[in-house]
Amino acid sequence: MKRFSLLLFTIIGLGHSAVQAQQTQKKLKNIIVNHFFACPLDQMFDTLGMTYQVRIVFDREPLNAMDVVEHFFEEPLKDVIAKVCKENDLKYWIESSGTIYILQNTDDLSRLKKLNQLSLQAANAKVKRRQRDEDDEPKLVPRHFMVSVNGRVIDQLTGESLPSATVKVRNTDLNTMTNAEGYFTFLRVPSDTCIVDVSYAGYQSDFFRLNSEKINTTLICGMYSSLNTLNEVSITGKKSGVMNTDSRQVGVLQLSPANLDKLPTMGDKDILRAFQLMPGVSGTNESSSGAYVRGGTPDQNLVLLDGFTIYQVDHLYGFFSAFNASAVKDVQLYKGGFTSKYGGRLSSVTEINGKEGNRNETNMGVDLSLLSASGFLEAPLSDKSSLLLAIRRSYQGPFYNKIFNQFNQTTTFQGGGGGGRSFGGRSGGGFANQVTPSSFFYDANAKYTYNISQKDKVSVSYYSGTDKTDNSRDLGLPPGLSSSGSGIGITDYTKYGNLGSSIKWFRQWNKKLYSNNYVTYSSYFNDRNRGSSGGSLLDSNGIAHTFSNSTIENNNLKDVGYKSEWEWQASNTYKLLFGGFISYKKIDYEYTQNDTSKLINQHNNATLEGVYAELAIDPNNKLHIQPGLRTSYYGPTGKPYFEPRLSASYNLTDRFTIKGATGQFYQFENQVIREDILAGDRNFWVLSNNNNIPVGSSRHFIGGVSYETDELLISVEGYYKTLSGLTQYTVRQTQTGGGSFRMPGVGETQTVTQDFYEGTGRAKGVEVLLQKKLGNYTGWISYTLAKAENKFSAFGNDYYAANQDVRHEFKSINMYHYDRWNFAATFLFSTGRPYTAPLSTYTIKTADGNSTTYLNISDKNGERLPAYHRLDMSVSYDLLKIDGHKVGSIGLSFFNIYNHTNTWYREYQMQNNQVITTNVNYLGFTPNLTLSLRWK
Repeated sequence: MKRFSLLLFTIIGLGHSAVQAQQTQKKLKNIIVNHFFACPLDQMFDTLGMTYQVRIVFDREPLNAMDVVEHFFEEPLKDVIAKVCKENDLKYWIESSGTIYILQNTDDLSRLKKLNQLSLQAANAKVKRRQRDEDDEPKLVPRHFMVSVNGRVIDQLTGESLPSATVKVRNTDLNTMTNAEGYFTFLRVPSDTCIVDVSYAGYQSDFFRLNSEKINTTLICGMYSSLNTLNEVSITGKKSGVMNTDSRQVGVLQLSPANLDKLPTMGDKDILRAFQLMPGVSGTNESSSGAYVRGGTPDQNLVLLDGFTIYQVDHLYGFFSAFNASAVKDVQLYKGGFTSKYGGRLSSVTEINGKEGNRNETNMGVDLSLLSASGFLEAPLSDKSSLLLAIRRSYQGPFYNKIFNQFNQTTTFQGGGGGGRSFGGRSGGGFANQVTPSSFFYDANAKYTYNISQKDKVSVSYYSGTDKTDNSRDLGLPPGLSSSGSGIGITDYTKYGNLGSSIKWFRQWNKKLYSNNYVTYSSYFNDRNRGSSGGSLLDSNGIAHTFSNSTIENNNLKDVGYKSEWEWQASNTYKLLFGGFISYKKIDYEYTQNDTSKLINQHNNATLEGVYAELAIDPNNKLHIQPGLRTSYYGPTGKPYFEPRLSASYNLTDRFTIKGATGQFYQFENQVIREDILAGDRNFWVLSNNNNIPVGSSRHFIGGVSYETDELLISVEGYYKTLSGLTQYTVRQTQTGGGSFRMPGVGETQTVTQDFYEGTGRAKGVEVLLQKKLGNYTGWISYTLAKAENKFSAFGNDYYAANQDVRHEFKSINMYHYDRWNFAATFLFSTGRPYTAPLSTYTIKTADGNSTTYLNISDKNGERLPAYHRLDMSVSYDLLKIDGHKVGSIGLSFFNIYNHTNTWYREYQMQNNQVITTNVNYLGFTPNLTLSLRWK
């Protein structure tokens, strides 16, 4: 075993650990070294520690073999340590206690900390180390008893608030989590000499000693980031890693964006796609970053960014989410049973808090991959204000072309006519001739924050994102359907995007009362031009014709609102959350065929207003109960809607927790499915009315049990949901004359009917999660058994599988950390999704001598695509500064590593009673290279 040496010197005063760390930082910058060293490196550190009274911990044996011959003249101590570490391929790290660790590998830190503690115990050190100081009763004489404490947890280096940090008063049952602004409140703290413990994922756990002065002001708890290592355990119950759960809340997932580069990714670091790796969130829909949560659809998931709604959450066929991870501070996903603070959706809530910007120094960075580039800048504009800017854009190049050539490797085959079955899963015909689509996206984030006073803060947030996709292509036809073998030209151009902004005023009225007031604006647009044309097509009589058919869709949504959210800490047992909201929404949707026939022409608006209140009750450290009520009034129906909610959790032991939730939920704007069997279903946003588009409603019943230690989490949750007011839209077309299908203008007459269908639904399932949270090897495996069904009278009297129904889903996420290297492998498997297929066409001659063509289709969602599965792998290397802070990473990822063909959907063309089927496939094996760099 290597000999271990510890130098420990007295630092005057009891002061807490954050002060010690700040003193050490100042010493490194302010102390000037004038010394000539000609000795082994360990002796040099001995001398520095003795002379300047700093703590230095290192392995003596390897450093004794490193020689230093250097004359330092008028150089800061920090530069001296950095220089010798760089020359000898070492790193140094300053712990929050003020101790300096000299590291050969970043993974040495955990071992050196443990040896540090053992050495101090054996030597019976005269000066108490931090851990002993924590365990002893404070020597200070208390002056006040049963005091109230108000504090805020921030990043010490950037000044950024840290929401959802865990805060405890030592040796009491008092514990809480910080709110979105990083604030917390304790009432009836035993004395003004108590110690407050704070922990937060990705940061060194710390403690802060109270005194008679601090109880009268806001206690600022500055946290220092952890060294970039995954095997460090420093506090019981500390949350670490990429994905965490909240043991006291039902179905809540917490995401740390800083660790996203440890997961394999198709395109960029993706905060929404990471959630798809957890149970209850479908992970096998590559074409969308939207959340399919517990049998729900993406439009049933409320996505909030700094208070305003984002309606389109993905870019570029779903390969990217709409959110730039460099602009995001933290993300929480509520999988169901969410509290009365949130409303307007039936399934789930995703709340995203954007970064405020560095208040202390300018910071910038870039992220590059073979598909996109992004950059960000955050800087203090004054001692009271900060600014964050982030932009991102995709681009086309050789790698892009390779991906989408592979993406368009569809399988086309010709089916039989008459009453015969005409679809299948094998290749045949080989008529596809598709081109690479011309597609790109861009998005931009901006946020300005101004601290009016210690109690008031105003922030302005802005987001804009746009996609442009040209997926036009040629579809070849066999000679039997064309006199010349020519094909069908398909035009498919889409442009969509979001624009959103909010102005937020945060105020701390007193130690017990906080408020957030928002003025918000959101807009969404989706324009699509799709058509097909061709020449020399043969009708049933063998006569050649040309044809042209097109549809144009325009969907626009605007949402302006105001909401006020309040938090009152009545006591340590009771916290009241309440507020109100009002919004005005306007949605336009036009669906035009052949530039003349408007099949849909909707222009609707609505006002929605209401109030909510919920009470968080914590009678002890075992039980948590949160009842609530949300009441809304919706203008178009002229009715109030009451939404009672209830959630509770109980700690049977320190490790076992049982929890449950139930509630009523309403949704007033829906993304309706427009059924299109031939070209694929399309979705568009509509407002509920008092006529043919009902208000959607859902009721949740959730229960679960979890077992959690420092390193392991086992969780089982079950759910059952009922839904009503579901809406589908269908355009039905029949034609007479001509004898061929979908060839307008060739002697036939088309009849168009349109209908909104109302239906009900139900979803149920069981989710099992086994997660290893700490150590060099981390990850989780999960299994979900689920069933999602709908019932529309237009399709029969029985329930059928919903479009998003996935019965079995298995996920295995594996991450291994070694020094600066991070390895990851994820495997996903699910049963295939259901779909409706055209079986054949048939033609009937009418009494007037004309003919009418009809389409035979399968039962509603009566067919299923093949099972989906893929394996992704990645490796990344962290770039660190001499002081151990991460300044970037280089990553290589491999998507679908064994090149399995997974079907996205099937598309059909009908000619002369023949069904021509095209399998549109997901990506096969796809590598990607990423580079991230940060500068300060």
